[in-house]
Amino acid sequence: MAELHEPNLALHVEDLTVSYQSKPVLWDIDFDVPPGVMAAIVGPNGAGKSTLIKSVLGLVPVVAGHVTLFGRPYKDQRRRVGYVPQRSSVDWDFPTTALDVVTMGLYGRLGWLKRPGRRERQEAMQALEKVGMQDFAQRQISQLSGGQQQRVFLARALVQNADVYFLDEPMAGVDATTEKAIVDILRRLRDEGKTVIVVHHDLQTVRTYFDWLLLLNVRVVAQGEVGDVYTAANLRKAYGGQIALLDESAFLPPQERDVPVTEKLP
Repeated sequence: MAELHEPNLALHVEDLTVSYQSKPVLWDIDFDVPPGVMAAIVGPNGAGKSTLIKSVLGLVPVVAGHVTLFGRPYKDQRRRVGYVPQRSSVDWDFPTTALDVVTMGLYGRLGWLKRPGRRERQEAMQALEKVGMQDFAQRQISQLSGGQQQRVFLARALVQNADVYFLDEPMAGVDATTEKAIVDILRRLRDEGKTVIVVHHDLQTVRTYFDWLLLLNVRVVAQGEVGDVYTAANLRKAYGGQIALLDESAFLPPQERDVPVTEKLP
């Protein structure tokens, strides 16, 4: 693949290092994502996957390195970015409705001092419809199931009409129906020219869901198109003894393989 220049990249991460209490969590990370792809960030527990997203979004301090989105720093591109955090990091007991949560996604455009009006409520309802949650608009978020809560936060990102979407394990802990709905929505975003970057944990679905891949374990193991990066050798480098590769046919294209790749249970 030809080398891509920074302004032509949806995301460019260069020499990024993040430490917690002097212990490197990410070390000298170089990571590029072209526009219009569904990209997965994959690696074992403790690899720094969520930290990578948070450092890109300025949510954790970095020791070194820099990040650009479409050639400009994140602070200049905030309105072009949508973010869905891990569901476990959200206070779901906060007394607010699904519609209110989605409407909050418009505050970056409105400013915190301007109250959302009818137009904004309509946009929020349309986003809920896209994720199949319009009938739950007035439901308290604490009364929703885990999968429903995840759909609401995805709607909050959709209403921003971003160019780049970052999602931190959006399929974790949801049922198969919700997972399929989420993937279908993300594929539509990609097909519209948006860039979708997902922290993902299920190795069995990487080849099926994504077309760009970063294998991470504190350092970059490999990155690029899924067909080039998703190999037995690279997965062994990333996961070491934590992974059981059941059959080399797992690394054939999905239509040609019979046996999936599975991670060992703890």
